[in-house]
Amino acid sequence: MRAAVIATCCFAGLNVAAPNYLGEATDIVVDGVYSGLFERDRLGRLLAVVALMYVGASLFNWVQGKLTAGSVQGLMQGLRASVEEKLHRLPSNYFHGKSRGDVLSRVTNDIDNISQSLSQVLTQLIISVLMLSGALAMMLWISPLLALIALVSVPVSTVITVLVARKSQAHFAGQWTETGVLNAHVEEFITGHEVVMAFGHQDRAAEVFRASNDRLTRASALAEYVSGLVQPLMILISNLTYIAVAVVGAFQVTLGAMTIGGILAFIQFSRLFTQPVSQIGGMLNVMQSCAASAHRVFELLDAEEIPVEPKESGPAALPAGRIVFDNVTFGYAGEPVIRDLSFTVEPGQTVAIVGHTGAGKTTVVNLLMRFYEPDAGRISIGGTDIAVMSRDTLREGFGVVLQDAWLFAGTIRENIEYGRPGATDAEVTAAAEASHLDHFVRSMPAGYDSVLDSGGEPLSHGQRQLIAIARAQLADRGVLILDEATSSVDSRIEVLIRQAMQRLRRGKTSFVIAHRLSTVRDADLILVMDHGRIAEQGTHQNLLAANGHYARLYKAQFAGRAGTLEAGR
Repeated sequence: MRAAVIATCCFAGLNVAAPNYLGEATDIVVDGVYSGLFERDRLGRLLAVVALMYVGASLFNWVQGKLTAGSVQGLMQGLRASVEEKLHRLPSNYFHGKSRGDVLSRVTNDIDNISQSLSQVLTQLIISVLMLSGALAMMLWISPLLALIALVSVPVSTVITVLVARKSQAHFAGQWTETGVLNAHVEEFITGHEVVMAFGHQDRAAEVFRASNDRLTRASALAEYVSGLVQPLMILISNLTYIAVAVVGAFQVTLGAMTIGGILAFIQFSRLFTQPVSQIGGMLNVMQSCAASAHRVFELLDAEEIPVEPKESGPAALPAGRIVFDNVTFGYAGEPVIRDLSFTVEPGQTVAIVGHTGAGKTTVVNLLMRFYEPDAGRISIGGTDIAVMSRDTLREGFGVVLQDAWLFAGTIRENIEYGRPGATDAEVTAAAEASHLDHFVRSMPAGYDSVLDSGGEPLSHGQRQLIAIARAQLADRGVLILDEATSSVDSRIEVLIRQAMQRLRRGKTSFVIAHRLSTVRDADLILVMDHGRIAEQGTHQNLLAANGHYARLYKAQFAGRAGTLEAGR
C-alpha cells in the first residue's frame, strides 16, 4: 500500500506542476506576438517537459491503480477469512435467529460492495486531497486574491456534503437490508421449490418476490437520488467559481497585475482545485453505500461468540465410561425445553429417545455435544463433566447421522471420506459395504467418483442417508448419535438403513432418536420424552407391559388403532 501512496503522490505532483509550465509557455507565445521575437528553444523545452509530465502522470496513475487493486483485494481476502472464522465461532442460536439468505448476503454481497467501493474511493480520495492541497498552494502563490475567491466554494461544498450524507446513510442501510431480505426469499424458494410447485403457490411466491423487489428498488432509488444530489450541486458551484475567477482575473490582466500566462495557469489550477471537491461529493454515495455494508459485516463480526475455552481444558480425548445426565435444565430464550432431566447410559448401550414433536429429543443430544450449554444441572462422560472438556475434544468422540443427511458438492468418495480425512480407498469401500451402499455406488457410471451437487442431488433421500451412515462408519467414533435417520424413506431403504445402523452401533454407546418405533425395539433403554421430562423409561418389553405412554404410542403405530401421540398423552 505504501508503494501505491507514493505512486499517487507522484501522479498528483506531476498534474499540479504541469499548468505552471504551460502558463510560462503561454507568456512566451504572447511576448513573441507583441515583440516579434519567439524563444523557440525555450518554448520547445517547456512543451516537452509538460508532455513528459503528463506521460509520467499517466504511468504513475496506472501503477497506483494496479497496486491499489492488489491491496484492496488482499484486504478483502483477510476480511472474508475473518468472517469465515467468525462463522465457526458463533453459537447455534445465532443461526436460528437469522435467515440463511441474510447471513449469506452479508458474507457475499456486502463484502463485494465494500471491495468495489474501496477500489473506487481509496486512491481517488488520496488523489483528490493531494490535488486539492497542491492546487491551493499554487493558487496562493500566483494570486492570493483569486485564491480567496476560489476558497469561498469550500465551506458551501462542505455544508452540502454533510447535509446529504446524513440523509443518504439511512437509505443505503435500508437498501442493503432489503437486499438481505430478497436473498433470503430467493434462497427459501430454491430450497423449497418442489413444495411450492406441489401446492401451486408459484403466484404467491412471485408476489412475495415482487413486493420485496419493489421495496429494494425504492430503497435503492431513494439512496441513489439523495446521494446523487451532491455532484450536480458541486458542478454548479465549480462553474460559478470558474466564472468569478475568469472575470476578476481578466481585470487583473488589464491592470497589469497578472500576465495572460499567469491567469491561464491559475484557471487550470482552479479547475484542479474545484474538481477534487466535486469528485469527493460524487464519491459520497459510494462511501455511504460502503459504510452501510460495512456496518452489516461488522455487526456479524461483533456478534456474541461461543465462550473461549482454555487451551488445556479437560482430558485430551473423550473418556470411556457411562454417560450421566444429572438434573439438567435448558431453555431457549428463557422458555424451558428440558426440565430436571436425569438418566444414565452404560458403555456400549443403545438408548432410544422417543416422544412427540417438540418434546426435547434433539435438544438432549445438542446438549450432549455442547451445541448448547445447560442452564442448570450437569452432564458427565466417564465421570468427567463435559463442561471442562474442549468442544473439539468432545465432538471428536461422536459419530453423527442426522435426519437431513448433509452432503457437499463433490464425489461420493469425498463425501464418505469426510468422516476420516486421509482414509484409503479400501477403507472407504469397506465403510460403504458395511452400510449396504457399495452395490448401488458401483452401479453408477463413475462409481465412487460420481460427482454430487450441493445437497446430494441427484440421489434419493435414502441413498443420501446411506452415504451419511457410511461416513459415520468410516469415522468409527466411540459414541454414536442417530437422529431420525430412517424418516422419509421407503420400506426397503428403511430395512437397509436399519441393518446398517445395527452394524454401525456394535461396540458403541448409541443414542437413537426416532418417531418410527420399529427402529428402537432392540434398544437397551428407551426414554419416552414428554414436554422436556422423562415420562417413562425401560426396555421395549417392559414399557409395553406397563401399558402406559409408550404402549399407547406403539399400538397406535402397529396395532392399527386410531390415535396419535397427542391422543396417547
